[in-house]
Amino acid sequence: MHAIKTFLQDSPEIALFLCLALGYAVGKIRIWKLSLGGVAGTLIVAIFVGMAGHITVNDQVKNIAFAMFIFTLGYISGPIFFSSLNRKSLKYGTFTLIEIASVLVITALATLIMKLDPGTASGLLAGGATESAAVGTATDAIARLDRPAAEISALQANVGTAYSISYICGLIVIVLLSSQVFPLIMRINLRDEAARLWKQLGGGADDADGQVPAAPDLVGRAFQVQRVAGRTLAAVTSDLGGRLTIERILRGGKAVAVSDDLELRAGDQVLVVGPREAMVPAEDAIGPEIVPGKDLETTLEVDQVVLDHRAEKSTTLGALEQKLGNRLYVTGVVREDKELPLRSGMAVQRGDTVRLTGAKSDLAESVSALGYRLDPTVKADIIYISLGIALGFMIGKIVVPVGSIPLTLGTGGGCLLTGLLFGWFRSRNPEIGQYAPAAADVIKTLGLSVFIAVVGLTSGPQAVDLVEKFGWGLPIAGVLMTAVPACISLLVAWKFMKLPAPLALGAITGQQCSTPGITAVQQVAGNATPLMSYTIVYALSNVALPLLGPIAVAMTEAIS
Repeated sequence: MHAIKTFLQDSPEIALFLCLALGYAVGKIRIWKLSLGGVAGTLIVAIFVGMAGHITVNDQVKNIAFAMFIFTLGYISGPIFFSSLNRKSLKYGTFTLIEIASVLVITALATLIMKLDPGTASGLLAGGATESAAVGTATDAIARLDRPAAEISALQANVGTAYSISYICGLIVIVLLSSQVFPLIMRINLRDEAARLWKQLGGGADDADGQVPAAPDLVGRAFQVQRVAGRTLAAVTSDLGGRLTIERILRGGKAVAVSDDLELRAGDQVLVVGPREAMVPAEDAIGPEIVPGKDLETTLEVDQVVLDHRAEKSTTLGALEQKLGNRLYVTGVVREDKELPLRSGMAVQRGDTVRLTGAKSDLAESVSALGYRLDPTVKADIIYISLGIALGFMIGKIVVPVGSIPLTLGTGGGCLLTGLLFGWFRSRNPEIGQYAPAAADVIKTLGLSVFIAVVGLTSGPQAVDLVEKFGWGLPIAGVLMTAVPACISLLVAWKFMKLPAPLALGAITGQQCSTPGITAVQQVAGNATPLMSYTIVYALSNVALPLLGPIAVAMTEAIS
């Protein structure tokens, strides 16, 4: 053991990545319906490794990792955050305000009762609110306090330890409350309520991750022309409801150019593409269905398009499909990395990523009118992203003294601000700054995980002392930090705003940015209706909660 300890102390980079590997393995362990997730698992493993080994990792590693994470978080949220600043969406901001007010009040009371230091108080807040980013903003704010270096280091270590204790409590509480307890209090069957809401929105079956429908919505069928001989393509597709497209025609074994004014002849073979429900009467209208040969087959292009509504703030999916006509099909809508249900009445807004399927020429004509296409060959514009992070570092160095307390956005606030602005500017100027969602997710996850691992390794030596000092007070405060705002929000959503149960529970998990929470609610609900409110509240809370780190530090300093 002594040899292993010495080896890890001499090679902190190895210790760091071992913590990541073991942490994500621990995070996958499920107990009933709960799993910690990779970030929390990494923190716990890193604290124990730090307790055993007293491993020191350069602070610059932590700062750079956190800057990459928080900038990417802001970059992804920017378009959605700014598009949510309207009357309809801002009503959901009530839940973010409840979260902010509740956690600050509870943190202040816990500080008064238990005499918490700034590190423990801000870590308690970050964990109870299940907001990992607040750990970074708080440790950055602590670094600027006018205290000896050794005390600063101890306070920063307390942030990670208090966060890990509070986070575990908060994770368990929000999952149990949102998916189990609150439906009982409301005296509803969440699955039935979600199915009823889904039906009101025109919904059908919703597929779980890793599943594909056996009968997909978008299909292609081949027919031999009999009953529509002598009629033009435009007339045939109009008679079929205007939702089908004839993509390819063979006449005498040779391909014929497709155009609206082309007259079909008896014996022509046509490939028809469109929604399944519109395809049902096609055989009776056109002629018998046939097995298409290779010459009749064709491929459709799939483009990921980020909506950029310059002329209008938002629209519905039905209106968007009507705008596209019958040659392009919406086969997916993603918001905040979440797949949304494809229902005609669902609102789509600027920043949503829409998956369009159709012919290459039709896509080329339509994409520019909707927004900008994600180029599959470009994963990240390193020039644009690096400039944004550098600017965030510079903004974070600005300090405004208020009495004896130095107020600053720090690295976290600075990079979050530039991330929001650069993401929004990118949505207005799509020719620059591409940051593919998959690439952004990797950077965001890796940046946060590395940061949390370093925090855990640093916190380990002080963990035992902190737990001995405050005992059961920290877990109890962590439970209250999560339960109180959730209960207040339930009352507001249920009794005052009269939201349907799936939307109310989605908003409650969104105010805490709790991915495990929304996952648990969706599993009970059986469909994606809770996501409709979750994404809006998540975008607002994701921006606001990280800024509470410096506020908690300043507030604790003032109280103590």
